[in-house]
Amino acid sequence: MATRSAVPVAGPGSEAAGTTALDPRRWLILAVIAAAQLMVVLDLTVMNLALPSAQRALDFSTADRQWVVTAYALSFGSLLLFCGRLADLVGRKTTFLTGLVGFAAASAVGGASVDFSMLVTARACQGVFGALLAPSALSLLATTFKDPKERAKAFGVYGMVAAAGGGLGLLLGGALTSYLSWRWCMYVNLVFAAVALVGGVLLVGKQDRTPGGRLDVPGVAAVSAGMFCLVYGFSNAASHSWGTPSTWGFLAAGVVLLVAFAVWQSRTRQPLLPPRIVLDRNRAGAYLTILVSGAATFGVFLFLVYYMQVTLEYSAVRSGFAMLPMVVCSGALALLGNTKLMPRFGPKPMVIVGMLVNAAGMVWLTRIDAHSGYASALLGPLMVTGAGMGLVFGMAAATGTFGVAPQDAGVASASINTGQQLGGSIGTALLNTIAASATTGYLADHLHGRPTPQLLQLAAIHSYTTVFWWCAGIFAAGAVLCGTLLRSGPLTSPSEQSVPYGSGGED
Repeated sequence: MATRSAVPVAGPGSEAAGTTALDPRRWLILAVIAAAQLMVVLDLTVMNLALPSAQRALDFSTADRQWVVTAYALSFGSLLLFCGRLADLVGRKTTFLTGLVGFAAASAVGGASVDFSMLVTARACQGVFGALLAPSALSLLATTFKDPKERAKAFGVYGMVAAAGGGLGLLLGGALTSYLSWRWCMYVNLVFAAVALVGGVLLVGKQDRTPGGRLDVPGVAAVSAGMFCLVYGFSNAASHSWGTPSTWGFLAAGVVLLVAFAVWQSRTRQPLLPPRIVLDRNRAGAYLTILVSGAATFGVFLFLVYYMQVTLEYSAVRSGFAMLPMVVCSGALALLGNTKLMPRFGPKPMVIVGMLVNAAGMVWLTRIDAHSGYASALLGPLMVTGAGMGLVFGMAAATGTFGVAPQDAGVASASINTGQQLGGSIGTALLNTIAASATTGYLADHLHGRPTPQLLQLAAIHSYTTVFWWCAGIFAAGAVLCGTLLRSGPLTSPSEQSVPYGSGGED
């Protein structure tokens, strides 16, 4: 007998026809999922503005500072697919609640850290439980909402959180660091976790497990080690160089392991990531979209904050508020895109337009100089970029899980998060390298004697604008690649071709 979770995500026709009862608590469950997802997304950026204060308080070196970010990225990125399949095997509610409790406990320990090792360990544990929580939340959403119109709204809200969360993290991190303490950038997670935990216990019903499913241990070992090597290799490239053995050696090992993983998945009976999930053009396009966007979006969050705080001398809280228009636009366009545009046009035009709009915003940002005003040079590009991000992130979660059977919802959800994490790692390494080379090249061309503060400032601005040009190119290439991969037209289930995603039509 099927419970309320055992409904194919792809079955819009039968759902619209009312063959399965709708959960009366589904909108409250959406609020719970949104709170949990916001906590995870915020944590990707909220610590960025707190790092200088944490470094002074705990007295660790600048070389060690990167590990506060890298420790989270390594554990989060390497365990996502494993944790996504675990959610399918043991039940999404169980992994969702476990992830919430673990993430809150790790955050509390991190906030109370008395030295560097304690903080880094807490961040690594945050990554572990974040990897358990993020795919569980998205797969719960995919199996809770059955009516196509309601699913469009639910994924719109989820996309709004995913698109706006990074900017909100900068805003919240700046405010907490300026007015309270860097420790509150960790403690604030306890509030989100408490709300989501109470809601999860009271509202989320029992979730089906994959019948007769077994964990693909060789697959887990290969993909976890491969992702660890890739994330570590890219992180090392960002802080050292591409030519060091610890960079190219780990990257090469990561590629070999992931190739071995792909070969194994095509041969084993119960694969960790069933090939049917990634061989669908629309889902593959969604995963590629989130990877490309994750790489290019890094340029907005990091280098624009550098520019505002170092060049324009904005405070942490002021630079956070400066990002607010981007947050508002990204959230609004994510909701509008999922509820109005994707049901009518499908994901392909959303991705193409969103990527090109992002590229235009990056080109606009290349006009900055040492004395740019916020209204004249930053407000417009931020709003444009926010709109593009909303369109892109708004469709990714819905498209990446569409047509997936409930027993695969967890690992399909994890694939989206994996793409974003890997894209962010690539962007960190690539754009940091480009910025450093641009600074060095500018000084070599203009230096006569000792460098003056003005020359160093101009070199820094040149590095930022160079990065923005590269980000524009990445977005433009993404529009072509992802747009080519995605199918034209609204999303439709193979078994329900007459009823597209979000149409609410009946059989």
